[in-house]
Amino acid sequence: MSDELLIRKIGHGFDHLDRDGDGRLTEHDHTLMGQSVAASLGHPEGSPAGQRVIAAYLAIWRELHLPHLPPGADAVSRAEFIASTRTLADDPAAALATLGGLAEAFLAVADTDGDEAVDGEEFFAFQHGHFPALTRQAAAEAFRHLDRDGDGTLSREEFIGGMVEFWTSRDPAAPGTWWTGTTDFPPV
Repeated sequence: MSDELLIRKIGHGFDHLDRDGDGRLTEHDHTLMGQSVAASLGHPEGSPAGQRVIAAYLAIWRELHLPHLPPGADAVSRAEFIASTRTLADDPAAALATLGGLAEAFLAVADTDGDEAVDGEEFFAFQHGHFPALTRQAAAEAFRHLDRDGDGTLSREEFIGGMVEFWTSRDPAAPGTWWTGTTDFPPV
């Protein structure tokens, strides 16, 4: 399959991660994402739970992105992000190590009741923090695709697998393609 869909998905993802819209992924964007997700999950501003969410996003910046930047750099451009993320599609071990670790961090944030699974409401609240235009209907449709066993929750494996699949799969029919609540991604 061609890389067109994969590149479009990665670009779509980047556009939502770049919270200040300056075309660069930075520590500041991670703070803004953490604040948005914390609010979407119902954590009051400045609360310990909200601060933990923000700290998780800052840890993602420091542990996932920052070590791969050239000395003195403080941002990842859209083109750099697409190019580096695209390489994970051809290296499943690196994808699982990198994106799996990211998904684990996200799972810890999304699983607000601590039952080691994400239900539809938790999924919507978590994803809405990343994708503010996400509707409940779109989130429910995405959830149906991601809930491979149909038990009404995303297990650890389904949550992590769906996220890894979103960032690496070239297959338009892959359940993970629905990760962001849509399969209609704008051209890059």
